[in-house]
Amino acid sequence: MAIRLIAIDIDGTLLNQKREITLRVQQAVRTVNQRGVAIILATGRPFIGIQRYLKELELNRDDQYCITNNGALVQNVVNGESLLEVLLTFDDYLYCEYLSRVLNVHFQAFSKKEMFTSNKDISKYTVREAWMTGIPLRYCDVSDMDSNLMFPKLMMIDSSECLDSAVASLPIEVFKQFNIMKSAPCYLEILNKRVNKGFSLSFLAKKMGLNRKEVMAIGDQENDLAMLEYAGTSVAMGNSIDVVKEAAKFVTNSNQEDGVARAIEEFLET
Repeated sequence: MAIRLIAIDIDGTLLNQKREITLRVQQAVRTVNQRGVAIILATGRPFIGIQRYLKELELNRDDQYCITNNGALVQNVVNGESLLEVLLTFDDYLYCEYLSRVLNVHFQAFSKKEMFTSNKDISKYTVREAWMTGIPLRYCDVSDMDSNLMFPKLMMIDSSECLDSAVASLPIEVFKQFNIMKSAPCYLEILNKRVNKGFSLSFLAKKMGLNRKEVMAIGDQENDLAMLEYAGTSVAMGNSIDVVKEAAKFVTNSNQEDGVARAIEEFLET
């Protein structure tokens, strides 16, 4: 069955180590999209953090969609309007922020438009996230937070050693209450229990009248596993972590070697 939708992770997949889309990848994506294959950028980033790439790939049209915040939001790429949103509550924020202090790791929370940290010693990883995505960063003490806020995702962020130690110490209740996954060695994502990229990719496929056999997904990290498991054609990048390579049906080149372009060229004969 022909592939009619391709979901592509951004960091470590679409982008090379310089956070650029290479010319070969750009051309491959544009070519199949012009032929009628839907391209969905599926990322842990917030909407503001992907707009430049949507423009580069000529996907910034009203008939295009994207998956952001690891699946918490499905959005129209032109205006950011949500087709689907599954959010965390303010009580979830309070609980996870408290846990971060108990475990002695840094913490950040995302609304749809801002990133908040309650850490006076703002983590370098939080600063990096704000710089990389362009999302406004605010320090805000817990007592000053707007209790009406809802959150696409929360994050514990720190060195890989600190974060691994914290994960090992998380109460079992946390895993029952939330979807917990790593998107990078220093990033632990905390989502609504129902949320992952596969959940949102399935939603979009059904909206477009497609079945999973018509879907390809390409990724490299733990937060990509759910969409790789959903897609009929699952492709791991050559730079993927081992568990992703084991889960995918195929392995392409690394993000330094135009892996996305190679996968598209092989399966769609561009």
